Amino acid sequence: MDPFDGSTSPAETLRRVSASLGCSPTSADVAEYLDKHDKLRHLRDEFLVPKIADLPPSDLSLVDGTKDCIYLVGNSLGLQPKMARKYLEEELDKWAKTGVHGHTEGSRPWAWAEDNIEELMANVVGAKTEEVALMNGLTVNLHLLMLSFYKPTAARHKILLEDKAFPSDHYAVESQIRLRGFDPQRSMLLLSPRPGEETLRTEDILEVIEKEGDSIAVVMLSGVQYYTGQLFNMAAITEAGHRKGCYVGFDCAHAAGNAELKLHDWGVDFACWCSYKYLNSGAGGIAGAFIHEKHKDTIKPALMGWWGHNLKTRFQMNNVMELQPGVNGFRLSNQPILLVCPLQASLEVFNMTNMQALRRKSLLLTGYLEYLIKHYYTEDPAQPHKPHVRIITPSDPQQRGCQLSLCFSVHIRRVFQELEKRGVACDMREPSVLRVAPVPLYNSFSDVHRFVETLGSALTASSQ
Repeated sequence: MDPFDGSTSPAETLRRVSASLGCSPTSADVAEYLDKHDKLRHLRDEFLVPKIADLPPSDLSLVDGTKDCIYLVGNSLGLQPKMARKYLEEELDKWAKTGVHGHTEGSRPWAWAEDNIEELMANVVGAKTEEVALMNGLTVNLHLLMLSFYKPTAARHKILLEDKAFPSDHYAVESQIRLRGFDPQRSMLLLSPRPGEETLRTEDILEVIEKEGDSIAVVMLSGVQYYTGQLFNMAAITEAGHRKGCYVGFDCAHAAGNAELKLHDWGVDFACWCSYKYLNSGAGGIAGAFIHEKHKDTIKPALMGWWGHNLKTRFQMNNVMELQPGVNGFRLSNQPILLVCPLQASLEVFNMTNMQALRRKSLLLTGYLEYLIKHYYTEDPAQPHKPHVRIITPSDPQQRGCQLSLCFSVHIRRVFQELEKRGVACDMREPSVLRVAPVPLYNSFSDVHRFVETLGSALTASSQ
């Protein structure tokens, strides 16, 4: 039996594996077995996993500081690829030794270094190379894209987004509406879950698009919702938006490198993403933008810069713009080589596998986390004082990436502090949510088992 073939649910896979081993599905032996049979386990060796002793909050009286930490926060900042330092040092050395000649010499000439890795990036997001540009930061790219795709009229002026979108998206949309002379109170159409529910139902999103579509200029949603971890049905949303004459774009910050994306095949009009979460390029890393090839000759940048000019004639300096087609015409200036290097290091690791294989592992890895959380922390009426956990991320694996958002019955800060003391890196959202993301590129099943085990100790300590 191949536990990673996806032929059975994660729970059933765990039961079968444990039965073959003669142990409980919650045993550490199951995690060890899955790690042993994980064909992607070698990819962890391409990253630097912090030691517990090196994490500032660690309490070495409670835990062995020589062990790898339990790093489950790749949804916020990915681990450092081992090759990042080598590539950075190569460019610093080239700068020191050759100065200005580095613009055109070496394995990654600074004047077009990002061009060398855009194919790798396109593979991760399901796009054609010419549909992807690496440039700027996410919010800058979102503004540049919205300036061209958001063309409000008196009849069609609304932008549809989640009520609890990531703040940067909300602010960008709000300011774009104001920039065109419209009122965000009237032109921002916000989607909220049904009363008593945590996540948006796909049918409700599609219904709003159907009912309000004639007044919607742009549908602008997350690929994966940052707080709940919900993976939206981007294909269905895109199709629904296009039926009503809307442009459809996505912020893929939490989706790129996490979910299997098919931006080209789905016909998405535009998308943008950062690269320091699941794409492991380091804090503030260079971001990505996508414009579907169907728009390459019709959608033009509202703001232009030198780097949008055709490379072949760019240095003729005649001030007659020869605009590159599609997203490449949206470039403003040369990209920072020191940000290109770590992203290259990460994308080369992605290129050692593919998103389909990573997704197969992810379904089981996150399913394993879900199984253990439900086993140990489901609410028990017989023990009313025992802390319990409710998973607010959808239980349907097709509606989530690797992240689970765990909602606790107790205030989370003390629990989070106790986890940090014990070498766990995850993410807290007060008053009661932990975001936990087992990343298939470098996390193991043993990481998940250690986390759930450590959570028990943290809950006990926090209640004393």
